[in-house]
Amino acid sequence: MVPKKCFLTKGVGVHKDRLASFELALRDAMIERYNLVTVSSILPPNCKLVPREEGIRELPAGEIVHCVLARNDTNEPHRLVAAAVGTAVPVNENNYGYISEHHSYGEDNIKAGEYAEDLAATMLATTLGVEFDADSAWHEREHVYKASGHIIDTTHFCKTAHGNENGMWTTVIAAMVFIE
Repeated sequence: MVPKKCFLTKGVGVHKDRLASFELALRDAMIERYNLVTVSSILPPNCKLVPREEGIRELPAGEIVHCVLARNDTNEPHRLVAAAVGTAVPVNENNYGYISEHHSYGEDNIKAGEYAEDLAATMLATTLGVEFDADSAWHEREHVYKASGHIIDTTHFCKTAHGNENGMWTTVIAAMVFIE
């Protein structure tokens, strides 16, 4: 079972019940109709990223679907929550890449998203033997990673939201969903 396609999605849900808030986030992301199984961080070789709508058309309701899922929630009014996935794709598409998930408080879309992207790129760089200064800023390492000739692309997908002003549960999700 090695997926040949995948898609990115994200969503937010607000409800008085924590579980219902999560369900609404899944609906917003258009993946509530699947039995989701979370997996770790490997992007399979030759796995093609397709638009969400195309991926959803290929998955029937009730399907057991594997995904890398970032999830965060709060019931604190106005608290900023973030969920992000980052990806790193090697130049040689016959090799595997990495997907990371990041869940945080107080980080905007850019900060949380770039952190997730940095995690994925760093994991891939270490497996490929790319030398870098771990203490340097993400944008400096990003340049080193891409200049190494081993990493072709990195990206992130992030959802943020402020906690509901009335203290209802607010859930954010971001996911890389695989199509078998």
